[in-house]
Parts: sequence; structure tokens; C-alpha cells
Amino acid sequence: MAAVTKHGDRRWAVLANTTAAVFMSALDGSIVLIALPPIFLGIDLDPLAPGNVSYLLWMIMGYRLVQAVLVVPLGRLGDMFGRVRIYNAGFVVFTVASILLSFDPFHGRSAAMWLIGWRVLQAVGGSMLAANSAAILTDVFPPDQRGLALGINQVAALAGQFIGLVAGGVLAVLDWRAVFWVNVPVGVFGTIWAYRTLREPERRDRPERGRFDWWGNITFSVGLGAVLIAVTEGLQPYKNHAMAWSSPKVLVLLIGGVALLAAFVVIEKRFESPMFELSLFRIRAFSAGNAAGLAVSVARGGLQFMLIIWLQGIWLPLHGYDFDDTPFWAGIYLLPLTAGVLVAGPLSGFLSDRSGARGLATTGMLVFAGSFVGLMLLPVNFSYWAFGLLITVNGIGAGMFAAPNSSSIMSSVPAHLRGVGSGMRSTFQNAGGALSIGLFFSLMVAGLAGSLPGAFSAGLRAEGVSADVAQQVGSLPPVASLFAAVLGLNPVEHLLSSTGTLDDLTPDHRATVTGREFFPHLISTPFHDGLVVVFVASALLGLIAAAASALRGAHHVERDPLEPVPLAVGLLESVPAEPVLLEASGRDRVGTGAAGVDVAGAEVAGAEVPGADSPGADAAGPGPEASGPAGPGPGATGPLRGGPPG
Repeated sequence: MAAVTKHGDRRWAVLANTTAAVFMSALDGSIVLIALPPIFLGIDLDPLAPGNVSYLLWMIMGYRLVQAVLVVPLGRLGDMFGRVRIYNAGFVVFTVASILLSFDPFHGRSAAMWLIGWRVLQAVGGSMLAANSAAILTDVFPPDQRGLALGINQVAALAGQFIGLVAGGVLAVLDWRAVFWVNVPVGVFGTIWAYRTLREPERRDRPERGRFDWWGNITFSVGLGAVLIAVTEGLQPYKNHAMAWSSPKVLVLLIGGVALLAAFVVIEKRFESPMFELSLFRIRAFSAGNAAGLAVSVARGGLQFMLIIWLQGIWLPLHGYDFDDTPFWAGIYLLPLTAGVLVAGPLSGFLSDRSGARGLATTGMLVFAGSFVGLMLLPVNFSYWAFGLLITVNGIGAGMFAAPNSSSIMSSVPAHLRGVGSGMRSTFQNAGGALSIGLFFSLMVAGLAGSLPGAFSAGLRAEGVSADVAQQVGSLPPVASLFAAVLGLNPVEHLLSSTGTLDDLTPDHRATVTGREFFPHLISTPFHDGLVVVFVASALLGLIAAAASALRGAHHVERDPLEPVPLAVGLLESVPAEPVLLEASGRDRVGTGAAGVDVAGAEVAGAEVPGADSPGADAAGPGPEASGPAGPGPGATGPLRGGPPG
């Protein structure tokens, strides 16, 4: 009896569409970072003026914050109402928001609010795409091809983050609106393509539509949102403090957010069809994979930001680049990081389909951690070949980990929970990235706060700046200098311009303090001390990720109740009910109306099934460990709520 393939003719088109979607979503998370200077210039707003830093922070972090909060609810909605339906709607929302972002009718703070508001909507669309793309791929690709498919998908997401830096610099030179225009043709084409290509699989195990976990969604969204908003607000100066971690607003947000997340856990344990399927953590491959993913997201999320400050604030000016040009060239010099991911990601995904995820992912994290040790040993004014080699190695380690880890997580999730499983995976990644920026930036600012004011003041006085002005500028929060560097501004010139001091200096002194090397020399020593702390933390997180990855267990594939496997001749005689051939992704499965017969090692009514060594059994993977009679449940980890009826 020949296997019937339902998805084979179109699975690669599905991969192409979902890969384009996650690439576009990831690209927009970083494309604005390099384009911030022309954006703020275009809307006539100084983001470093008193009271305006919050607009800058929300432009940088708002997109990622929204994605961290929404991917799980949207993944759950995909399980309930159809993953393709939510995914297609995400393309539409993302495209409409991109159009509205490119037509800002306001100026100043009103213009900034317009951009932030539509960036939030754009992030909603991106979340709809990200939450369901991995689940859709897992639906249409069999276990022996999922690693490659999810590897390509994950590499596109990682590459989008870094290609966005270059694209933002190139497009912003033309017009800051082009940063958002670029999404429109891709979004329109992707929307039409998705509606024509993607089909909702017929599922009998879909959760009931009426059982949406409203209280779980509210407590999770508000709780995690409050924590991430507190992280964003905590980076701003507060009274006489370099940061706002001690402000009542930040403390209330942190404490309230943690309390709501604790309430969320209690609610999820009691609700019949929870949004955040806590029972998935009983699957070792799922829990270990997500723990490793969270650790690497925290380690890697702030890396991009720290490297940009390092290049734009110190290294590029010391090598003759004007501050105005540093955002674009920082993106160019970070391309080896992307190259490492692009090379290692698809290859590791392909290999993981044959050898499993544990070895590749664990090795990748050891390589990843080692690259941070190398970066820690570099001097501030490094030789680029060494820097380029180390960030390439960092990208290779991340690529070796990303594809096998995603494949391992998604293959371990029962079919009817793949949407929420994908959303949970994305939540750990996005929340880790957002927390990483807050954590590493706080460590850096804390290190600079002790030494930068004195160095700033002494350096300015040595160049003829009055003691009062030098003291005033030196006492400004270090965050102002760092953000000025990120925006491609000369920090010293920007800080002194409002005092009128530059006009009082001699031409030689003015040329010195506004030159390319003055600020880098002032900040080099304290900045390097902060970098060492950041890289040590990242290396430790990489080792934690490696340990978690090693504990994920052997290759685990959770079979789809509707996914067929190869039949063995004579097997039907052992099944009392009338067999029915079901169609799915490249395998045959016999159903009896109540349970399927899995040739690759399952049991029927407590009896061993012959033919476990039949062709295709190995390719299908070991499947769930059989700890008892086979049934419709997910396997060794025990029954999961919301599954198909027995």
C-alpha cells in the first residue's frame, strides 16, 4: 500500500513563505536601530533632550517587548482557530502598519508617539507571524526533514536581525521613511502568496474554540509587560541617579509584574485549556531546550547593542570614521556575525535530522561561550581580523545551536499544541533578548558611573573648558553619552553645544574636544572594564545553555495523531476494527477510529507490534517512549490537557 503525501508538493513553498515572514519580522526589530538618527532628524526631535529619552528607548525596545508578550496568546489562538488563519492575518497587519509608519503627519513628540504606536501594531503583526510559522512548518514537514526546515527558518530570523543593521543604514541615507517602505512590497506579495499557498490542515484534535483562557492571557500579558516596561524605564536617568531602578514607578512595575506572573502560574494549573501549557515542561526535550534557548537569548540579546556602542563610540572614530558615518559602518563590520549564522544554521539543521539535536546544540553553545572569552581578551582598539574572526565564531556557535534546538523543541510537542509550543519558545527568546539589553546596559552604565564623570571633567578642563561647565557635563548620566554614540552623534560636541562653551574655546582646543579621538580616549578604560563584566556574564550563560542542552535527552519525536507511518504487511490482522488510511506529511498511519497503530515501536492493546524494523521506522525517529499501552495521548510524559479524545 503506497503512502499518500498530503503536503509534499507544497511544503517547500510553505518553507519559503514562512522564512520570508520571519526574516521580515526579525529585520524590523533591528532596522530602526541604525536608522534612528535620520528618523529623529526627520521628525524634528532631539531624543537626548530632557524628557525625550523615553521616546528613544521605546523606539529601540518597544517592538521586542510587544513580541515577547503576545507570541504565546497568538500561538494559542492559532491552535484554536487555525494557525494559517492567524498567520495570514499577521501578514496583513504587519503590512498595514508599515504603510502607516511611512506617513507620519506630525512633528516633534507627537510624531514620535505616532511612530511608537504604529510600531506596536507592526509588532502585533510580526508576533502573529512568529508565533505560528514554526508550528506550520512542523505540521507539513516529517520528523526527518524538520531540522533542515526549522534550521533555514531560524537562520533567516537570526540573519534578519543583523542584515537589518546594514539595511537601515543604506535606506536611511535615501529617506528615513524608506526604512518602513521596504516592508510594503514584501508584505503585499507575502500576503497574497500565503493566501494562495498555505492550507489549514484538517485536525480532529483542535482545542474547543469557546475555551479561551482570558484570565491567563490578562495576567500573563500585563505581568510580563509590566516587567519589561520596568526594564525599559529603568534605563533612564532618575533625579541624581544614573538610572531609574530605585524610582517608585519602576519598583511598582517590577513588583506588580512579578505578582501577576505568580498569579498566572496558579491560574494555568487550574484551567482546563490553559494558554501557557505548563504540562509541556514535563517533556524533557521541551523544558531543556527552552531553558537553553532562554540562556542564549539573554547572552546574545545584549551583544548586538554592546558591539554597536563599542564600534560607534570608540573603534570606528579611532580609525578615522566620522561619528555621522559610524551607524552604517558598524552594520558593515558586524556582517561576519551574520555569515557565521548563515553557514552553520542550515548545515546543523540538516545534520540534526540524522544525528539528533543534543550533540550539535551542546557543541554550538561551547563554541559560543568560547567566543566571549576571546572577545573579553581583546583590547579596546583591536585589530579587526581578530574581532571579525571571533564574531564569526560566535555566529557559528549560535547557528549550530539554533536549528537543532528549535527542531528538538517543536518535534517534542504534541500536534494539537504546536501553536502554543511555538509561542512559548518565541516568548523565551524575545523576553530573554529584551531582558538582556536591560541587564547588560545596566551593568555597563553602572561601571561607567563610577569613573566616567571624573575622566570627562578632567579631560575638558585640560582643553580650556571652565571648571563649572566641565563639572556640569561630567555629572550628566553616562546613558546620555552612550545613546549619543548609538545615534551617530559626537557625544562631547552634543553635550557642549547647549552650553555655548565651544564658541569660547581656541580653535585648537575646539578641534581637540570635538575631534574623533577625544571621546574614545576618555571612555576607553571604563568602557572596557564594563565589557569584561558583560562578556563574562555571556560566557557563563553560554555554558549554562550547553549544560541544559546536554540534559535534553535522546532524540524525541512526538507523533501527530493524524500523521501516518509506513504499514507492515499483515499488521491489519492484529487490529480488530476496520482500518482507515489517513493522509499526512509523507507517512501512513492506520486508524481504528479510536487509536492509531504506530509501526515504529508502539503497542496495541498491550501487545508488541511486529514490524518495528520495517523500512522507515528509523527515519521516523524513536517516537515517544512507551511506558504503557499506546493511546491517543502524547506519550511518555503523561496525558496533556486539551488533547484529542481517547
